[in-house]
Amino acid sequence: MVNIKRFEVNPLQENCYVVSDDSKECVIIDCGALYPEECEAIDQYLREQQLKPVHLLATHGHLDHNFGNAHLFQQYGLKVEICADDQQLVEHLPQQAAALFGLEISDDQPPVGTLLKQDDVIRFGHHELQVIQTPGHSHGSCLFYIKEENTVFSGDTLFRMSIGRTDFPEGSWQQMEQSLYKIATTLPAETVVYPGHGSKTSIADELQYNPYLRR
Repeated sequence: MVNIKRFEVNPLQENCYVVSDDSKECVIIDCGALYPEECEAIDQYLREQQLKPVHLLATHGHLDHNFGNAHLFQQYGLKVEICADDQQLVEHLPQQAAALFGLEISDDQPPVGTLLKQDDVIRFGHHELQVIQTPGHSHGSCLFYIKEENTVFSGDTLFRMSIGRTDFPEGSWQQMEQSLYKIATTLPAETVVYPGHGSKTSIADELQYNPYLRR
């Protein structure tokens, strides 16, 4: 069984997840922690639970999901693992910060770690996550799926009763439609969805109520 701790961080109320099991190993997904107190809250949780972070994963390369990458690299030596098509986005976080948020962040960003692709498996403790590529919100958007736990981390592809935007320069409505069809036809109805923003949901509820998700 996995334990999932959600941290709502930064002005865009992004969801950062710490996922662990009884081995005490954990993965951190979408660390958008911007402020020192947000980074400290994550550090404190790791200390209190005596967790060892072994992977930093990003569902895509947008800044609000990656503000905390430098902190986690400094603290734990973790390099962000992301699908190859979003590598350039992560490598240009300072430019994203200036263009999209009017913020200045350090140019001293950590290097990108493993580049992910469809069906890659990320292991921690007694569990593994499968990479499911879902371009649309960005070229390199993906989900992280823990099959034995009926759990998926959907980033900004699928939200509760909604979906991610496709009007960014790297977005594509055509790709999003294909990705939503993949989700609707491959993930079991009982799958619990942990999105990049907002509350959790399930594939069953989204198939029934989300106007964008149809088999």
